Amino acid sequence: MSARVIQDYLYPGLLRGTLFFILLAIVQGSYAVEYHNTDVTAPDSTSEEVTKSKHNLYGSAGAGYNMIYMGSSLSQDKPFYSGGLIYGFNKEFYVSAYGVHLNIFDPLISFSSFSLNYSHAFNSWFDIALSASRYQANKTLTDTLFTSFFYADLTLGFDWKLLYTKLSAGGLFSESSSAYLQLRNSRFFQTPEMFKGKAFFSFDPYVNLLFGVLTETTEGTVLSPPYRKGGRNGNSSSSTTSRFGLMEIDLGLPISFDIGRFTIDAEPGYTIPVYSGTTIQSAKGFVFSLSVYFRIL
Repeated sequence: MSARVIQDYLYPGLLRGTLFFILLAIVQGSYAVEYHNTDVTAPDSTSEEVTKSKHNLYGSAGAGYNMIYMGSSLSQDKPFYSGGLIYGFNKEFYVSAYGVHLNIFDPLISFSSFSLNYSHAFNSWFDIALSASRYQANKTLTDTLFTSFFYADLTLGFDWKLLYTKLSAGGLFSESSSAYLQLRNSRFFQTPEMFKGKAFFSFDPYVNLLFGVLTETTEGTVLSPPYRKGGRNGNSSSSTTSRFGLMEIDLGLPISFDIGRFTIDAEPGYTIPVYSGTTIQSAKGFVFSLSVYFRIL
């Protein structure tokens, strides 16, 4: 699998709406950790074992500003922090566990995410990925943040040489279900290797379109569950109509620096909401995340 595809799918689904934290988010999911392991191997006594090993383990720590997930600002224009572990098998199957702290709430762990990701490249221009994630909110925040939920999606990747296109169809399962569709176009490129082949920079600018279910009321636009009244969604007794349409446009410039066992990711971006409403915390404006990954195995 190409390094870019691994970078895209390794991030957990934490921030699939904007930052591919993963989560992220990340979320978004899946997204760089494996990149240096496949293309650049540190010239030490264990390099051959690392290259041949089917098992990989990574630790990560990150921070950011304005966490946006599926059309809603979870951190409400405030900082957030995260930490987690990622296990990879055969460079196709990944399991990750993350904890996230949002500055606007008191608990150390605002919510946790647990993700399974599988990706496979059929040839040089087509690949697929499957992911399933569980997002567990701190029990003290279920009335203000969100109800714990599952998210699963299928992603098709097409490499057009000049552009790389990802088409993702997913579903969120909580008190009620909601469908999402994402179309992402990016252009990956990498600098020449430095420090005797031990380090390099890579860039992957993208434009992402997020489609989902929006409910129009006389009071504004409401996002589907699991978001709560504390800035995510609202319940209204007014007449409502639902439609599936474009929710937001995301612009981002992920930058990665790989050196030995470390990968440092920085991603500035900007979110442009297409809907307008007063009952939700608006997901718009500048977003930023910074993460450090360390290959343990």
